[in-house]
Amino acid sequence: MRRLALAIPLILACQAAGAQPRGHGPVPHRVGQCVRTTIARVGQRLEDGSTGQPIANSGSAVSFANGLAQISYDQVPRVNRSRRGDPVRICLRELPRNCPPGDDRGKIYRTTNLRTGQSWTLPDSQHICGGA
Repeated sequence: MRRLALAIPLILACQAAGAQPRGHGPVPHRVGQCVRTTIARVGQRLEDGSTGQPIANSGSAVSFANGLAQISYDQVPRVNRSRRGDPVRICLRELPRNCPPGDDRGKIYRTTNLRTGQSWTLPDSQHICGGA
């Protein structure tokens, strides 16, 4: 049986409880606030832990130059059509509530790829705060 590593390493770093995004550029902190950055990586939600190869159809994952990331259990064609270096606008849509101290996973962001003109709304983690 293959060992699975969850998501892209950059996304895992952002998902750790209490972790703050690291990267280049601003990060939206207030609902309604938007920032511009670029896509750093587009991939699958899961990778094979032994080989590092993406596992097809395991969901979409995208990370950005400013350290933010978004992830979905579903394949999101608008994310999958994006490419490294694409300029994007990311807006914070929703903050998680009633979270344990230091666990702020579950922020919802609306991202627009400025090259394709397509948008998607996804969380920054596979689980909301207090979850698995």
